[in-house]
Amino acid sequence: MKQQTATANSLSRTKQYIIAISIVVMAFAVPIQLATKVDANQYQQRINALQQDLDQYQANAVALSQQAQTLQVELDKLTNEKNAIQAQVDLSQAKYDKLVADIAATEKKIIENQDALGETIADIYVNDDITPIEMLASSNNISEYLDKQEYRSSIQKQMTATIKEIRSLKDQLDQQKKDVERVLADQKTQRDALAAKESEQQTLVNQTRGEEAAYQGLVAQRQAEIKSVQAEQVAYFASLGGGGGVQVVAGDPGKGGYPSYLANNPLDSLVDPWGMYNRECVSYVAWRVHNAYGNMPYWGGIGNAWQWAFSGYSGGRWQTANSERFGIPSGTEPRVGSAAVLNKTGSNPYGHIAWVEQVMGDQIRVSQYNWPNLGGSGWGHYSEMVVHKSFFPRYIYFSDW
Repeated sequence: MKQQTATANSLSRTKQYIIAISIVVMAFAVPIQLATKVDANQYQQRINALQQDLDQYQANAVALSQQAQTLQVELDKLTNEKNAIQAQVDLSQAKYDKLVADIAATEKKIIENQDALGETIADIYVNDDITPIEMLASSNNISEYLDKQEYRSSIQKQMTATIKEIRSLKDQLDQQKKDVERVLADQKTQRDALAAKESEQQTLVNQTRGEEAAYQGLVAQRQAEIKSVQAEQVAYFASLGGGGGVQVVAGDPGKGGYPSYLANNPLDSLVDPWGMYNRECVSYVAWRVHNAYGNMPYWGGIGNAWQWAFSGYSGGRWQTANSERFGIPSGTEPRVGSAAVLNKTGSNPYGHIAWVEQVMGDQIRVSQYNWPNLGGSGWGHYSEMVVHKSFFPRYIYFSDW
């Protein structure tokens, strides 16, 4: 392994002073921008924030759906109780209507019998010209006369009894009518109370369903916004190289040989043998270097992708490119088995690194981790893509080290 001296990695105080003065001058010379360009990390921050909203809206929608189901069960119970009372009301109403009809028919019979009794009495006592003496005289004997008198009295008693019986029946019907009226009134009161509760419950169900629908609408809105930001994110990364478009190709199911314990755990949940977080682009390329050449430097703590091939300020101090510090050659032409590096920019402070799988004239095929929305939704997935070689401005040749 080639080593660099401390002298090569440091600047004299004079040079540092000159650089500091130059930075101040440049700061005043460059017009202040009113709006800064969104960097790669902010895209994901926006997506994460939208996803948090979406998760909360979905949770609220689920809770409201469950609440609406509970309310609907209570509503159905009230409806069933109301329908049962209504059936009793209908039965009582039918009884009441029959009693009213029976009473009317009984009253009619009373009137008819009264009229018949009156006519009979009139026929016997008013319209009959035969006096008792004449009746006696016309009778063959006393026995016949008594039979006639008894006949008149019997008819009168019979009709009077009939009228009395009909009136008694009417009294009974009147009492039954009153009883049914009381029952019917109670049943209607119960029914109306249940109907009022049913109406209130239906209002609660409707309001809850409406709130659920509103949250579902917010869920759909956030999903659309996430897709929009993801599209911006992809377009942003596609523009970083400045040369040619990006052609996405199918990812390798073997994920470039990346170890399963790193690939199958959540993004940034583990640190790999070279001091880098799992499923990041730098961790994947470090593995490919180790797997291909058996010697990958430990670059923990200086693992941002751009630092592999480019020098610059990081953390307030100047840092030499990792490859330069370790004496690893680099250049602008791609080779199979080299590491392709994107430098940091104002909008991309992390850069990116990929593994060159194939060189096809001016086009190259690379494999990588953590290129947004390739290989899976969001970050931390394996993917491959075909780009123009100028997409990556620098290539590190670990094979020559």
